[in-house]
Amino acid sequence: MSTHPEVAQNAENLVTDKGGFPAQQQTPPGLTSEMNPRPDHGEETYTGCGKLEGLKALITGADSGIGRAVAIAYAREGADVALSYMAEESSDAEDTAEWIRKAGRKAVLLPGDIREESVCKKLVQDAVDELGGLDILVNNAGFQMGRRDSMLDITSEELDRTFKTNLYAMFWITQAAVPHLKKGASIINSTSVQAYQPSPGLMDYAATKAAITNFTVNLASELGEKGIRVNAVAPGPVWTPLQPATQPAEKIENFGADTPLGRAGQPSELAGAYVYLASPRDASYVSGAVIGVTGGKAVF
Repeated sequence: MSTHPEVAQNAENLVTDKGGFPAQQQTPPGLTSEMNPRPDHGEETYTGCGKLEGLKALITGADSGIGRAVAIAYAREGADVALSYMAEESSDAEDTAEWIRKAGRKAVLLPGDIREESVCKKLVQDAVDELGGLDILVNNAGFQMGRRDSMLDITSEELDRTFKTNLYAMFWITQAAVPHLKKGASIINSTSVQAYQPSPGLMDYAATKAAITNFTVNLASELGEKGIRVNAVAPGPVWTPLQPATQPAEKIENFGADTPLGRAGQPSELAGAYVYLASPRDASYVSGAVIGVTGGKAVF
């Protein structure tokens, strides 16, 4: 796996002099096409070298953001990819699928609301049927609502949506996937710097991410005897549709500026961590680990 040297420079060029982005807002879940500037998913910069040749991956939340960057990277590393996403995100998902096909790999589109257990189970079975098996599961789908000043502002509906999207779905999908995974397979969960440095306005989201971190280590212990590795990536602030869809417009102007590197990350800057953890060669002895990609914020 390699990215061109200009990736970091491109990321810096996309931010304002405040370290953030132009004020903007969308309705959840948000679309890439409406973002200013458009995120960098590695479309023009990621170059693969066969690290995942012949493998089959299922990625949730794969229509945009980190999920899209991982899907593009996996395809260029030689994997076929099944994409899980909400039906209202279909335009973004189609775009992601096109990049996978341009890499010469198979793209499987699987829309559905993973807050429903039956959808999660069908999602895995459809991915296995369409891909002809499953070697990599990336539990990446997530939801947050960052427009609250107090935990008293969190409604039961919001709490339910956050926990079912981030935690329940991950549990259900993993339960359905494990019987299909063989020795050498990999599960990668998206946790967050919020699991370690929680923001008061993201109390429910941060709680789910802490649970995902615990789940990752626990499952790694359980599946180790089967030769299945379980790890996680903890992103910091990353420029994805989730941000303008769930943050007040004025907060976007300083989004990511509080990191030691002084800016938010681009989805393309996360892809390498997911490729590394999925590689049966490079990460063969890595399980129960959390890799922080946070712009300098601590994840311990």
